[in-house]
Amino acid sequence: MEKWISLGEKLRNLVNPSTFPVAVKFLEREDEIPQKAKRPLRDLGVKMAPCQGSAMVRRYGWTVAFTKEDAGCAIAAHTYGWERDINKDGAIHFLTRMNYASDEKAAAEVLAGFVILELDYDPIMVYSPLERTKIEPDVVLIYVNPAQMMRLIHGATYHTGRPVESSFSGRAASCTEGVIGAYLDNKPKIVVPGNGDRVWAGCQDHEMIMAVPGGKLPELVEGLEKTHQKGIRYPVPTYLKYQPEVGFTIPLADIFKPEAVDKLVKRRDA
Repeated sequence: MEKWISLGEKLRNLVNPSTFPVAVKFLEREDEIPQKAKRPLRDLGVKMAPCQGSAMVRRYGWTVAFTKEDAGCAIAAHTYGWERDINKDGAIHFLTRMNYASDEKAAAEVLAGFVILELDYDPIMVYSPLERTKIEPDVVLIYVNPAQMMRLIHGATYHTGRPVESSFSGRAASCTEGVIGAYLDNKPKIVVPGNGDRVWAGCQDHEMIMAVPGGKLPELVEGLEKTHQKGIRYPVPTYLKYQPEVGFTIPLADIFKPEAVDKLVKRRDA
């Protein structure tokens, strides 16, 4: 795991996210789950949303594993394929009754817009802090502020020159638009955290998420390093090499000269 730990450390040095980047892995069998990984239902006594597991990883440094039995979020159960026979009429009723959609037609569009993971097995999701990861990630979630996101975009576009393409619904965000979107498209995705990310997973007002396919993370970090070498950095360096002025272009160094003050007052009162 040294490669991934090293990449996590480089992200820390180059972008300095306030919480651990989250390594995400799709597994087929329970015996592949890392030892000592937390299981929501078994170890914590509750079913949880995957975004809560991601929050425990990035804030506590835990490794958390989700099986079908651990999932306590209907949308994630649908998009991850844990509940393949979704009650579409019930989902549309929920979306309209909760005013997520104006009518049944709009609600059907919302439902059809969810990215669906179609595997021939019920996936086991493992979340682990990248800097001490127990798994080789299929996707990495990086929670950052907008300035840090700018730097991640620089890194993600360094080799291709193409902008990052994402979709935004305000729903099923980190779990679906992020993890599943990046996994299926094999491209980085920018995520605006959804209501669930905020209510249940404690995502803060200033936070955004980049979901990066594991195989794309090395080139993103290289892009960060190359641009960093030329002074494009976080924290963003503020340009300070200029002489400050007050009022009508009076140099700050001259502000205590009587003639300068008289000039300033005269122009102000004109």
